[in-house]
Amino acid sequence: MKYLKEFNIPFVGLKEGIHLFEYEIDNTFFKAFNYDEFESSSVKITLNFIKKSTLFELTFTANGYVEVPCDVSNELYKQDVKAVLPLVVNFGPEFNDDNEEILILPHEAYEFNVAQYIYELIVLSVPNKRVHPKVLDGTMDSEALDKLRELEIKEVKTVEETDPRWDKLKNLITEKKT
Repeated sequence: MKYLKEFNIPFVGLKEGIHLFEYEIDNTFFKAFNYDEFESSSVKITLNFIKKSTLFELTFTANGYVEVPCDVSNELYKQDVKAVLPLVVNFGPEFNDDNEEILILPHEAYEFNVAQYIYELIVLSVPNKRVHPKVLDGTMDSEALDKLRELEIKEVKTVEETDPRWDKLKNLITEKKT
């Protein structure tokens, strides 16, 4: 994880106030996390870091794209990534990241790594179902999509036939009333 050292923020030497950090994320970043679902990626992360006397307020902003395969046609396309993640960093007796909006660092900490938060911000901003925009607007032309159209169920025939076992049970109810 040598690559991730550039995401360390040594906050001890920073003055109180607003600080801006920028990161360019590509696939080498995701390889450090053993994440290989993106064919390529280019995401710019802007970190607005506000240092106050007792805590830090961080706002991560992601803009860019990740190239992923479409779940319908398996064609690669560029999925836009636009996301914001606010985070408050406070100090306490020990490290605690149970709350997703508040991070507690130990009092003796002098720096922390923001790579995990950037990773989560990007990965969670990609939708679970990835559909190529051309599939959505109907302009995609691919063999996989043609085959899906060919195998599509055109009309569902509904037959109002009942199960004879249920009919016998219904008869029991009507026989009881008479």
